[in-house]
Amino acid sequence: MKSPALRSATWVGLSTLLPALFAALAPAHAAGTVSSAEQLYQTHCAACHGSAMQGAIGPTLGAHKWLHGAPTKANLVKVITRGVPEKDMPSWGKTLSAAQIGQLAGYIAANANKPAVAPPTAAAIAAAKAQQNIPDLNGFKLPKGFHISVYADQVAAARSMVVSDSGIVYVGSRKAGKVYALVPRADKQQADVITVAEGLEHPIGVTLLNGALYVGEISRVIRFDQIDKHYANKPAYTVLKVKLPNDKWHGEKVLKAGPDGKLYIPVGAPCNVCETEDSMHAKIYRMNADGSGLEEYARGVRNTVGFDFHPTTKALWFTDNGRDEMGDNTPSCELNIAPKPGLHFGFPYCHGGVVPDPDFAHGRSCEEFEAPVAKLGPHVAPLGMTFYTGSQFPAAYRNQAYIAEHGSWNRSTKSGYSVRLITLYNSKVVTDTAFVDGFLRGEEVVGRPVDLVTLADGSMLISDDYGGRIYRVTYDGK
Repeated sequence: MKSPALRSATWVGLSTLLPALFAALAPAHAAGTVSSAEQLYQTHCAACHGSAMQGAIGPTLGAHKWLHGAPTKANLVKVITRGVPEKDMPSWGKTLSAAQIGQLAGYIAANANKPAVAPPTAAAIAAAKAQQNIPDLNGFKLPKGFHISVYADQVAAARSMVVSDSGIVYVGSRKAGKVYALVPRADKQQADVITVAEGLEHPIGVTLLNGALYVGEISRVIRFDQIDKHYANKPAYTVLKVKLPNDKWHGEKVLKAGPDGKLYIPVGAPCNVCETEDSMHAKIYRMNADGSGLEEYARGVRNTVGFDFHPTTKALWFTDNGRDEMGDNTPSCELNIAPKPGLHFGFPYCHGGVVPDPDFAHGRSCEEFEAPVAKLGPHVAPLGMTFYTGSQFPAAYRNQAYIAEHGSWNRSTKSGYSVRLITLYNSKVVTDTAFVDGFLRGEEVVGRPVDLVTLADGSMLISDDYGGRIYRVTYDGK
């Protein structure tokens, strides 16, 4: 039997997938005659709470202990309208009319004191998941011999990941405000999800150093000591004494432990494009493990959300997101290398290594700055990257760079939405090819990859903040 924490994680993770589906269905009711209360319930509520209110992914709406006030019609109107943000129940106030919400509330209130029916079967839960548009795994495209599966599907807003020596995967999140621990099950094929911490400010960045988990929020870095021993008990944390900007635009902080024992942390530009030379913005920093000794490492970096150190040269490689509002096809997002401190990568004067900024170039030349190692394409939004150091994949795939392209948000034709394989020779790009395609199917988005890590068995994990799940890529040679 799952613990209460795991049951809660199941509800939270899966319930975050429902709003888009329900919102797509809602206009049919809003545009025509108001549907019956039962029809409204079956359309908007049954996937989570069961077709007979018996509970499925979410709790029963029959007789039970109500945690958000008595199940009167008046109170249910408030709950349905506002949602329950801490449990990721969506707000329906902007999706359904007041009349529809009133009908739903009355229908639920009339059945609230009836005995709950038996818990849903595995088949019923599977059917509920199917209603939530979990992607068909056969729709993904990988090289021959590679396979993809779902490692965990209860990880709302999953972002950066890091793997401990014991095999626990720690995952940051965005709007969920949580840090998760993915604890591998006995078969190592899937993991249970435990919430380590919650109520944080966009804790997207996670890394491990000296047995401690470091988490980057917008304005601070916190540390959980001996995390593998305490992750399941809502452990206390220490706030590092380092002062960081708290801008919301590109203000979320990723971080990674470097081979020099320091923590590397970027500060993005607080804008689409602006002058940042005399501020802390658009730079990558490094600091000691206790937060002291903060120093600039690189500048002219608009917004890097993923970086790694080459397994042989130990040089820092990082992605950078290109500016907007210059059209569909320019400038290109970048993959860069910073083998030493003190280099300038062009922002805001030059983009993609070759495009002078129309407002900020001021006679500056792109030749003044470090050119990207690879131009990844316009608006693909490259986020996490990793060098694959496992032994499961064939030799040609090892020590190569893998980039999670989150995908465009404002391009007339979508781009990105894939995991790219960048093959290298002497720190130069040889090829840029798709490794995992299928997060975009036609113009339908089924996932947005964010970060990549390698497990001890050589399989690779991919986080997806759109679907709130973690995928696992394996190779069997067949």
